[in-house]
Amino acid sequence: MKDIKKLNEKDRDYPYCTEKVKTAGIPQEWVREAIEWPAQVVPGYGGRKVAHRKYMIEDKEYLLRVVFEEKEGYYSVVSGYLTSQVRRYWKEEKSENRI
Repeated sequence: MKDIKKLNEKDRDYPYCTEKVKTAGIPQEWVREAIEWPAQVVPGYGGRKVAHRKYMIEDKEYLLRVVFEEKEGYYSVVSGYLTSQVRRYWKEEKSENRI
């Protein structure tokens, strides 16, 4: 697992992402954006969290899913991948005004 420091720390020295993320060709900047400015965070397995960000690649929508753990003072990136199955993973907010 690789570590990404939390935003409130002054030094934002982001280490390289996991091998899976690098092998998939996902830019480190995208992983950083997903952690710092997620469009959505959903629960993962074993207390982990999954940060979501959508990207358009060649006119097709993809979802970047970054699996991470919150440690004391930093985030630890476990894995990350792009998927075209946005509807499968994207969690719509439930309206409390529904009857």
